[in-house]
Amino acid sequence: MNSHLPPFLDRVARQILSRHARDLSALCGPDLRRAAVLLPNYHVAQPLAQALSAAANLPALLLPQMVTLNDWAQSVPLDAPVVSDSQRSALLYQQLRKQQWFGQADLWSMAQELLALFDELTHALDTLPRDAEAFATAVQQAYQARQNAALQLEARLVFELWHAMQAGAELDAARAYQQRLAKLAAQASQPLFVLRASEWDAIEQHFLDEYVKRAAVEVFDLREMAPQWSGLLHIHSTGHPTGHPAGHPAGLRSQPIPPLGGRLRFFAATSLEQEARAAAMQVRRWLNEGKRDIAIVAQDRVAARRMRALLERAQVLVADETGWTFDTLSVSTVLERWLTALQSDFYHHDLLDLLKSPFIFADMTASERKAAVYRLEQLLRKQGVVAGLEKFIALAEQETVLHQPLARLRQAALLLEQNKKNTLAEWLSALRASLHVLGIDAGLQQDEAGQQLLRALEIWQQELSGDAGRYRFSEWRRWLAQQLGTQTYRDTGIDSPVRFTHLAATRWRAFDAVLLLGCDADHLPGAADGGRWFNDAVRSALGLPTRSTHAARQRDDLLALLALNGCVLVTWQKDRNGEKGLLSPYLEMLRDLHMLAYGDDLSESELHAYLKAEESHTLDLPQAAQPAPTAATGIVPESVSISAYNSLVACPYQFYARHILRLNELDEVQEAIEKRDYGERVHDILRRFHECYPQVSGHPAEELEATLRRISEEVFADLLQQDFAARAWLARWYKSLPAYLEWQIENEAQGWRYAEAEQAFDWQLEGVRLRGRIDRLDVRGEEKLVLDYKTLDAQKLSSKLKEPGEDVQLACYAYAHEAADAAFVSIENGKVKRVEPRHDVPLLAQLNAERLVQAMADIRGGAGLPANGIDAVCIYCEMRGLCRKGEWT
Repeated sequence: MNSHLPPFLDRVARQILSRHARDLSALCGPDLRRAAVLLPNYHVAQPLAQALSAAANLPALLLPQMVTLNDWAQSVPLDAPVVSDSQRSALLYQQLRKQQWFGQADLWSMAQELLALFDELTHALDTLPRDAEAFATAVQQAYQARQNAALQLEARLVFELWHAMQAGAELDAARAYQQRLAKLAAQASQPLFVLRASEWDAIEQHFLDEYVKRAAVEVFDLREMAPQWSGLLHIHSTGHPTGHPAGHPAGLRSQPIPPLGGRLRFFAATSLEQEARAAAMQVRRWLNEGKRDIAIVAQDRVAARRMRALLERAQVLVADETGWTFDTLSVSTVLERWLTALQSDFYHHDLLDLLKSPFIFADMTASERKAAVYRLEQLLRKQGVVAGLEKFIALAEQETVLHQPLARLRQAALLLEQNKKNTLAEWLSALRASLHVLGIDAGLQQDEAGQQLLRALEIWQQELSGDAGRYRFSEWRRWLAQQLGTQTYRDTGIDSPVRFTHLAATRWRAFDAVLLLGCDADHLPGAADGGRWFNDAVRSALGLPTRSTHAARQRDDLLALLALNGCVLVTWQKDRNGEKGLLSPYLEMLRDLHMLAYGDDLSESELHAYLKAEESHTLDLPQAAQPAPTAATGIVPESVSISAYNSLVACPYQFYARHILRLNELDEVQEAIEKRDYGERVHDILRRFHECYPQVSGHPAEELEATLRRISEEVFADLLQQDFAARAWLARWYKSLPAYLEWQIENEAQGWRYAEAEQAFDWQLEGVRLRGRIDRLDVRGEEKLVLDYKTLDAQKLSSKLKEPGEDVQLACYAYAHEAADAAFVSIENGKVKRVEPRHDVPLLAQLNAERLVQAMADIRGGAGLPANGIDAVCIYCEMRGLCRKGEWT
């Protein structure tokens, strides 16, 4: 805590002491325990105690009771039980679902918003009922009065539901708070001092009105104690300064403003990154100046996250008074991943995301978990299984490392039967049991936020044990997601002079320095804690506070902060995603007033220089150059496939990365049929067909086509079950059947006969082996013809063969089988055509073999492997991020 006392607290202390001068006499001793002080927050307690001690100037002083109104009320016992918010939410949800008023709307969020409105209606009653009977009377009077009012449909709906929800004997939190305040006021005896900075809620004002009837009440309102601040920024509902249009000099000059040059500055950033960097830089400057109580009032949480990261990079930790909701934390992410995987029938992406969480299988060692996940991922990508836990289990039959994890997933999945309707408590019980089976609960126990999450699940289960409503799995999931979004986690383990807080939490607090972060018009004033369903028109019809009420409270809190603190920096983004950003209207008016009064617009003048100096110290990396690495002899492959040879010719660096370093991308699990799958199926169909009909001449065309169709249906059968789009690929193939049979008959007329298909070869050359597999070999006497099926247009294939040596496939096939001829067979768009090289095939084959031998010898000898592929190669190359062609071309 800072050593200096906040301004105005000394006046409060002297006033309290003057009211209790008798209690400080020698006879009675230094005792203020008869008095009570209502604080806006407990951060004020210590400086107020210091102010009282300093003002009393006594060696010892018994302090008054210092408490917040909520905590004081909680000390009052009640006779009736209090129902939890989770129980109320479930009850209201069932009512909304039963009435079927809102179709497919998100009833959980609607129920949450309605409950908030119900609580505000309860707090807004004109009286402070002391018991259930008095409350029922007050509600009935309000109900009758509202019935006579012309309410819009939404407002009447809210009021009717509120009236119906108050019929139960159990108290909700708002009614309990109301009755506690009533009892507290009824037994008032001690003098009460109140610290206030902005308007109170109606229920709290009713409490003071009742309390003052029985005991003395003195209110210390900062707006009255600092009139030079409280008079600022009061505007009509039109948004203009009183008596003049917006921006009118006379209107602005009519409002006196104290000089702020020594206490308030503005920094206008050109981007989110610059705002975060400037804010982090200013905090570091303040720390270097010796400031030890720095508040960051974060209006923009996105900017706050980035700023926090920059501070932690500079080894400055930040305490957080505001906290984060559980749905933004990783401990909740593992729950979401588990339920998503379950609901998607263990879709492979969802399953792998779940298994990569650090919280699952916490009873296994980290190396065991990683090994299991890696092996499963390899297996799924290789086999192409998209979803289905039972399929994964069957696939991993030979993988012992996967047996236990997959079995545990199956056991946990059986606990959460999605086709059943359960109570919320039963779903929560099943969830906790599944977390235990998966070892997730053990992982969460090792994390402070995880421990709080597990406690929350247990509390909700206990609170809802009496709720008999039954819910589908999807309804329960939405409920759980909403609950996680309403619970806040605060990390209490960080003790730092720098802290995040929010505007309302700064009431009556003084800091060494304050940073107001993200003060653009979108964030200050911020929207009230309302929802999507019931807008300000509804709230106004119900007589509840509206957005303007909330904005006025923020304005008063902002002025109180400025009055109490002598070192404040405001940051905002004047440019946001290419669009002009506006400063908060409150701060813009303040800045304009100061400019008119003193000729100073309060712009921060030093931070830009500090940021520029910081940028000048960044490391300038040398310009990237075209890579041409060499390979150590021991890692040069002894065997080269046809595709690897093609890669070497297309780009030596690509060959180096793919086939020497083996940095190939992992195969993706195919969820839809691709052109490659189609080509593979066509190859298989033709192989099986020619095993039945090595020679088609002499057979009826109808018989041949019927056989081809039958084989095609068999080969495509598994794809047809997986993907409806497979029918389009099959229809595309059917279109080519007559043309293929016609081409085959013509091929046989030229004397060629089908000999074999899918024949693998592995030829030993000088210093390297060449391996591959040909699609088909035809013979004509002693002549051999190597054929390669391609589901590509003939013109594209012809382009591939235009330059000798550019495509090595046919030449290598011819060399491996000592064939004098080789050709592609183009099967596309209902046409079938043989595409042959324009050059002598045996010569091409010999030259390609010699080139491969020489190239591999050069690589083993230390020759460089430059990234010299042409654009047509690079555009589809997955290694482009390694060679960084865009950096050096």
